Amino acid sequence: IVDEAKRALHDAICAVRNLVVDNRVVYGGGAADISCSVAVAKAADEIATIEQYAMRAFASALDAIPLALAENSGLSPIETLADVKSRQINEGDSHIGIDCSGKGNNDMKEQFVYDPLISKRQQYLLATQLVRAVLKIDDVIVAGQAED
Repeated sequence: IVDEAKRALHDAICAVRNLVVDNRVVYGGGAADISCSVAVAKAADEIATIEQYAMRAFASALDAIPLALAENSGLSPIETLADVKSRQINEGDSHIGIDCSGKGNNDMKEQFVYDPLISKRQQYLLATQLVRAVLKIDDVIVAGQAED
């Protein structure tokens, strides 16, 4: 219990530090992730080359966070994500996210659910770098097998 309390306190201090470094925030509850996913998917529609498939995969990967939030909250992940995503698109409201608290309101602005922008940006950056590293390793292995 003490170790868990230490970790929770450390996480809270890091969140405050992040807000001191850069006080910009995005809406939490997966709202920012869904909004980014919709924007990337829309941009993929405008590309005629094969690169659109990579962009669609990236948009799909962005949906993993709201899916996990819905599942961990005891909601039906796919139905909840589909509902929230369609509401964001139809209403043009990027505040709508996953109602993890069960308040009956998906508006993260009204629920005061925010994420520090610096943290969200770092999450996307690290995840993208990891995927690039894995793809590079795969390219090297495939290239090495072709030489045998």
